[in-house]
This record gives sequence, structure tokens and C-alpha cells, in this order.
Amino acid sequence: MKKERYLVVLFFFVQNIIHNLGHPVTPAFVKSLGIQDYMFGVFFATMSFGLMVGGPIWGSLGDKGKKKTYIIIGLLMYSIGQFFFGYSNNQYLMVFFRFFSGLGVVSSITLLTSHLIEVTEKENRARFLAYIGAVTTLGASLGYFLGGFISTNPVMVDILHVTNFKEVFLVQAVLNIGYIVLIATLFTDRKCAMPTTEKNNIFKSFSFINKVDYRLFLFLIALAFITMGATNLNKFIDVYFNDLGYTSYDLGNFKMVAGYVSLFASILIVPFFSRFRKQIGLMMAIQVVSAAIVFYTFRSDEFIITAYSVYMVYIVLKAVFTPLEQNYISLHAKEGEYGKLMGIRQSFVSIGMVIGPLVGGFLYEKSSLLLFDSSAITFLIGLVLLVFINISYRKNRNVESSLD
Repeated sequence: MKKERYLVVLFFFVQNIIHNLGHPVTPAFVKSLGIQDYMFGVFFATMSFGLMVGGPIWGSLGDKGKKKTYIIIGLLMYSIGQFFFGYSNNQYLMVFFRFFSGLGVVSSITLLTSHLIEVTEKENRARFLAYIGAVTTLGASLGYFLGGFISTNPVMVDILHVTNFKEVFLVQAVLNIGYIVLIATLFTDRKCAMPTTEKNNIFKSFSFINKVDYRLFLFLIALAFITMGATNLNKFIDVYFNDLGYTSYDLGNFKMVAGYVSLFASILIVPFFSRFRKQIGLMMAIQVVSAAIVFYTFRSDEFIITAYSVYMVYIVLKAVFTPLEQNYISLHAKEGEYGKLMGIRQSFVSIGMVIGPLVGGFLYEKSSLLLFDSSAITFLIGLVLLVFINISYRKNRNVESSLD
């Protein structure tokens, strides 16, 4: 069982390297086609919409078994979507293929996460979810670095024949096929402990949300707001670097450093915080500090110094928050329903990833500071919802103690 856990961690690492190769070149690629800047947000939002729609569907299908098959199908969809995003040369077709990529790739995100939860004891879940968070960020950072490197380094450009930004997406699609072979070779399906005679109904998977506790529902809404802010920070800092005159290589270096910081936090800091009993309170504190950091960073006169120092504290806090929220959600799932619940979680995360860049693109056109301030505000909205959840738990404890 230990081998299965570490294999999932490996899969997330490889996946995030490959799936982030195109990100550092996307702003420049969009501009090279003469497409307006706000479409950068639209492209990201439509991919996120695919994640939102696909999460519960793949999660429900995966709970019935054959996770490997659904992961492979989804990853094939991703390769097709990324290739045609780079080569269609039409912004409307590019929007469609971004949606298609998102609809496909969420299969592996949802089903690998639910598989890890299934094969990990409750007391160890937060730790292994932290490992996933760490390798996800580190892999994404390496992907950013390599994407910037192969598109700007003369030797790599010559070896890979990357003479145009769109060819980075071809490289990405081909490498993703190699990743599919890795999944097909090493991943082993786990037999469902609670087999069901219920027929697969992809639309019924969305109705699962009606069964969750109202506090979990509020938590998911808070997660959507927090994700909205985090997504806009993550994506528009790319554009901000470009606007400040930094290259794709500079951006890749920054993202790589952020990845190492996240890895450090996940391995050394998350295990310490995962022992805290009052994890809702800890998640509340994370939102307060994160908002303060964002308000300060993008007002700093020495942005690059602040980005490599103060902003890295936010990267640490984000690395701590993700496994805590995933663990909190997993505790509400019954055996045989992890896929459904993690699919619903992915949908709420994706709502934030859809709305954030759509609104963010227009905010950024008005003012970059307005965009980054809005991210801090969404953290504070998430904080307010977490406060309500915390108050509800306290009231319940008071009622239970009065009945003893």
C-alpha cells in the first residue's frame, strides 16, 4: 500500500511538469496572434470550466471502478486539446480546445487524489496530501522553468526545433502521451470495497452535493472564493512579470524558487500543523496573513525583492492550507464515495478558477493593483465563511455538553 501512495505522488510530479510547460509562453503566444489581453483570462477560465464540469463526472465513474481507464481517456483528451490550442490559430477554436483539455485532465486530478485517500489511513492523509501539494507546486515550477528554457535557450530551440511558441504545445502533447504510457504501466486499480449495482449516471453525480452537511457546503463556497484569489495571483503574476519587462526565463526561475519553497513547507511544516486540533482556526489565520501579504507585495517599490522574500511566506501558507482543506473534506466522505466528494471539491475549486480569471482579465486591464487587491479581498470573504463554520461547530459542542 505504501508503494501505491508514493506512485501517486510520482504521477502528480510528472503530470505537473508536463502540464505547465505551455504556461510561461502563453501570454506571449496570445499576443503574437494579435489576440486581446483579456482573452488570456478567458482561455484559462474555459479550461477551468472543463475542470468544473468534469470533476463530479469522472469522480462518480471512478467510484464504480476502472480508474485507470478513465484517467487514460482523460489524458488523451488533454493531449488533443493542447495540440489544437497551439495550432488552430483561431481564438474561438482555442476557447473550445481549452475547455476540452480541462474536461479531460480533471480525470487524473480527481481520480488520483481519491485513490490516494482510499489507500491511506486517516492519520496519515494530511501528510500524503501535503506531499501531493508539494510535488504539484514543484512540478509546476519545473514545468514553468523548462517551458521558458526550451522556448528561449538557443541550444534547446535548435534541438527541439521550437522556432514558434505554438511548438511548445506540440512538445507538451507528445510528452503527455509518454505520461499516459507511465500510468498504463504502473497504476493498479483498487477494487471498490463497497460494490454497487447502481448504473453509471454521469448527471446523477452532481446531485451528490445535496447530501453533504451544510457546514461542508459553506466550506466549499469559502474554498471557491479562496481559489478565486489564489488563481488570479498565480496566473496574473505571469502577465505582471511580462509587463515589468522580465522574460519567460525570469518567470520560470521565480516559479521554480516558489516550487522549492512549497516543497520545503509541505515536507517540514505541514506535518507539524496537521497535528493541530483546531484546523478551521488555523485555516482562518492563513487567510488573514495571506491577504496582508498580497496587499503589501504589489505596493512595494522593490517588487522583485519583495516577491522573493515576503511573497514566499504566502507560498508557504498556501502549501499548508491545501492539504488541510483536502483532509477536512475527506473526513466527510464514506467508503466508496471518495471519488464523488473529491469531484465535488474539484468543481468548487474550478468555480473559483473560472470566475477568477474571467473577472480578473477585465480588472487587470483597468489596473494591475486592482486585480491583486481583489485577490486579497476574496481571501477575506473566505475567512468570513470559515468564521461562520467555526461558530457553528462551537454552538454544537455547547449544546452537546449541556445534554451530557
